[in-house]
Amino acid sequence: MSTFRNSPEEQEPAPKRKTDWKAVRDQVVGLLAGVARWVGLLFALVLVLHVIFVIGEANPDNGIVSWVADWSEGLSLGFKDLFTPDDPKLSVLVNYGIAAIFWLVVSSIVARIIRRVGGAS
Repeated sequence: MSTFRNSPEEQEPAPKRKTDWKAVRDQVVGLLAGVARWVGLLFALVLVLHVIFVIGEANPDNGIVSWVADWSEGLSLGFKDLFTPDDPKLSVLVNYGIAAIFWLVVSSIVARIIRRVGGAS
């Protein structure tokens, strides 16, 4: 005789899973804060690449260079004509550099706010 439990009345019920909602919340908050930091970093990277391409006199007809230039126009916000030195390369360096720093600082602040509001440490 076999002692297998095949019928439903002989099987033991599966234990109920407990969800640690604090851990889930901490993970979601950490993920959102990380996304905010990465977005700011990517925006700053596009602006820095634009500065490098302008100072290095990259070919403006190149697809990558034109894509970076297009995106950097929008990401520079009001900084692209903040200072107007005579040298156009210096103007791009200063103004787009400030915009890149702005995005790094803002994304850091937003990530901190997300963590604080979300209750994560």
